[in-house]
Amino acid sequence: MDRFNAMRVFTRIVELGGFAKAADSLHLSRASVTILVKQLEAHLGVQLLQRTTRQVHPTLDGAAYYQRCVRLLADLEETEAVFSTRRKNPRGTLRIDMPAAVGRSIVIPALPEFTARYPLIDLEIGLNDRPVDLIREGVDCVLRGGLSLDDSLVARPLAMMDQLTCASAGYLQMMGVPQDLNDLANHQMIEYFSSTTGKRYGLEFQCGDDIRLVDLPKKLAVNSADGYLAACEAGYGLVQAPYYHVARQLEQGTLVEVLADVLPPRLPLAALYPPHRQLSQRVRVFVDWLVELCARPGSGLQRYP
Repeated sequence: MDRFNAMRVFTRIVELGGFAKAADSLHLSRASVTILVKQLEAHLGVQLLQRTTRQVHPTLDGAAYYQRCVRLLADLEETEAVFSTRRKNPRGTLRIDMPAAVGRSIVIPALPEFTARYPLIDLEIGLNDRPVDLIREGVDCVLRGGLSLDDSLVARPLAMMDQLTCASAGYLQMMGVPQDLNDLANHQMIEYFSSTTGKRYGLEFQCGDDIRLVDLPKKLAVNSADGYLAACEAGYGLVQAPYYHVARQLEQGTLVEVLADVLPPRLPLAALYPPHRQLSQRVRVFVDWLVELCARPGSGLQRYP
């Protein structure tokens, strides 16, 4: 038995919750995966996994062994990288998740530069707004905006994103253009809510050192960033969004900025990854590239370079 390979198979089963998914992700046959786990359990003399018809869960011994395995495998990868060309030429598949708008507007247009620099890294990118369980879904790194970050993950700050308040031209023609925060009493907003936590978001304005929360009447609530802007373009009310997400609509005139002298607070953008991934050379070079990308003038994350 190749113990390190067996450990790699075991950790992937725990992370993905099944033998078949682990086999597919590692490009192994399902029979090989099953045999390796049986050999590993026999070698250790304990049951590592509880199998049901739908999913696989680690036993108490399996959970403890998993934590040791991820540390050992990360150490092994880093040690090999130090003494091989992989340090300069990392290889393998990197699984990333990010909001659709960030991927579409910021990251993917610049991605050819990264793949040219690191041609041996293959990328799998998920684009969505939902929270991702990095361990269970086998994701190496996620990009997320906002302050509610997972304390169990390592967070690398990337940028502070400019936000603005806007509405459709048709809405403003009907309701009038607010000149200050007091005028908002005559307006309505589109509410954004989290499909996972149920938390609902109103409007926020930076007033000196304080943040003023404004909750307006609403006729529509949505749970996706693209739907939020689509509702705004349809005339349902005011929204607040990062500049990069509305730059095209502002240029085309389908959305109009309001209250430009009272801006929303800037929104942090960060890369997050599990602690055992911080030694991965693939994750390290990708996050370093993201930091470089986000710091460039004209990245789109800040309104004014």
